[in-house]
Amino acid sequence: MISLYSIIFNGMDATPIDVQVQLASGLSKPEFNIIGLADRAVKESAERIKNVLGALNISLPPKRLTVNLSPADVEKSGSHFDLPILCGILCALGILPEDKLAHYLILGEVGLNGTIVRTDGVLPASVWAHNHNMGIICPAAQGGEARMAGHTDILAPNHVLELINHFSGELTLGVPDAPTQLTSTATCGDMADVHGQESAKRALEIAAAGGHAMLMVGPPGSGKTMLASRLPGIMPEMTAEQILETSIIYSIAGQLDGRGLVRSRPFRSVHHTASQVALAGGGANAHPGEISLAHNGVLFLDELPEFNRATLEILRQPMEAGRIMISRAKNTATYPARFQLIAAMNPCPCGHLGNAALSCSRAPRCAEAYQNKISGPLLDRIDLHVDVDAVNPWEMNTVSDAPRETSAQIRARVVAAYNRQIARQGCLNARLDGPELDAAAKLTPELQNFLNTAAEKMGMSARGYNRVRRIARTIADLAGRDAIEMSDIAEALSYRPINRGKYGAKI
Repeated sequence: MISLYSIIFNGMDATPIDVQVQLASGLSKPEFNIIGLADRAVKESAERIKNVLGALNISLPPKRLTVNLSPADVEKSGSHFDLPILCGILCALGILPEDKLAHYLILGEVGLNGTIVRTDGVLPASVWAHNHNMGIICPAAQGGEARMAGHTDILAPNHVLELINHFSGELTLGVPDAPTQLTSTATCGDMADVHGQESAKRALEIAAAGGHAMLMVGPPGSGKTMLASRLPGIMPEMTAEQILETSIIYSIAGQLDGRGLVRSRPFRSVHHTASQVALAGGGANAHPGEISLAHNGVLFLDELPEFNRATLEILRQPMEAGRIMISRAKNTATYPARFQLIAAMNPCPCGHLGNAALSCSRAPRCAEAYQNKISGPLLDRIDLHVDVDAVNPWEMNTVSDAPRETSAQIRARVVAAYNRQIARQGCLNARLDGPELDAAAKLTPELQNFLNTAAEKMGMSARGYNRVRRIARTIADLAGRDAIEMSDIAEALSYRPINRGKYGAKI
């Protein structure tokens, strides 16, 4: 019996698969069976492999060929089993050496002519192989992706013949080149391009520094999307651990595309017609959704009330836990989902609440109905609520002597505040809770009484109360202060909603 190794992924968790191949005598013609809870894509590999063997002028002997994928109680899916099964058969026929191939983790889809084509999950497979002192055999197009894990024991052939010739000594497959390291500069525009909106820029700076969620409410054309798209440009760079973790998610989702590690913070702009599966993840193989693809980055939801309410409610648990568990009939997968939610919306269907010249005849009643499409528990989880007023077109053409701040200038303050947080508590302020929050956001009796009075008058929940403390801590960090002051509490309170359903109203 031949025994080689491949791999499957359940969320971020890897499970090695023992690909066992056995030839048994006693038949007058070849018989090919794949067992071990294989799905249709895996079972179809039998036909692909038969055609590959024919292209290589290799005939199967008149024997029973059985391929078992162990453990047998774990469902196997994906076309990446083509290559390990083919290698196992070639070992059984004496064409490839089992003792050498047993050292490798093998994955790759095989075309009918023997070419080895791309497959999902090469980066996490390479990480797993490297951690378990194994080499990896993968498609040539993804050899650079395998190198990103720091691995060097890599074979990346274009064709099955190259693999055969490598082990026969007729050809030497070199270590693939690592992809060109991409810079972390995201093409997201500069804050200096935004005219006016100083209060919204200030709120974005606080959000970037402390990792806070933010909701912008304003009429059409006020610059909400423009502001949100510039957030990655003022956020701190990802750490090496965050870069690898984010890149692994993109590899599992099949979105790495050989472009190198994901070094810029992801910015995922989701259309309001997105389904629950598209946002949370799932499907037959429980692939990551938009909230996981936004891990360590920004999840931007424009036209927030236009989303299906059930779809939005999915965000509530991941916003608190930083991960999402996808439960399906066949399996359960857990993905990281530590995203920063930035949402935008119009105050009403026509978008001009508070503007007597442009608002519709149904205002303000239509605004309350429109804004009530978003549940209270979800709004309560959003730290910063900001009104974004319209900018007069003629003001954009006015030349000012005062230069507008660039993203680089804002980012310098954000990075300084970020470093203070990491040095003090090892995480962003938005993640503080319990004793850690009490230690980092200490308030004097005077400040405590002020906050308690404001919370009572505003009808604030316990969650909202703690979010004000976290925001105040971030504001103090941006100012370079160890202690929270009255002005920090006052500014933090200004970002909490007072009258739900009255966004954009001039009251």
